[in-house]
Amino acid sequence: MEYSKRIKYVIFLLPLLMGSAIAFAQTTPPSETSTGFSGINIGAGLAVGLAAIGAGMAVGMAAAAGIGVLTERRDMFGTVLIFVAIGEGIAVYGILFAVLMLFGKF
Repeated sequence: MEYSKRIKYVIFLLPLLMGSAIAFAQTTPPSETSTGFSGINIGAGLAVGLAAIGAGMAVGMAAAAGIGVLTERRDMFGTVLIFVAIGEGIAVYGILFAVLMLFGKF
């Protein structure tokens, strides 16, 4: 592995590792009324984060293809807009699932 790639990985992973260490250092012991850690917050964060990454990739690909189509046929604007909006729906589903996880009755 090239040296510059290693530096990029270290720069990317170091804040992540330091942030988790700080988060664990600030935890307090659970009180008698708490039900314990169930992982719902991590699941909600993953739902939003991964859905946003997927939506970004989908919108990027659809918009790039749409620009190519629109250079040749201007009348396809509505169809291209629908395909880009379908990609954005992925992020909306991620937010919806996170809200259901955080505030739903499980």
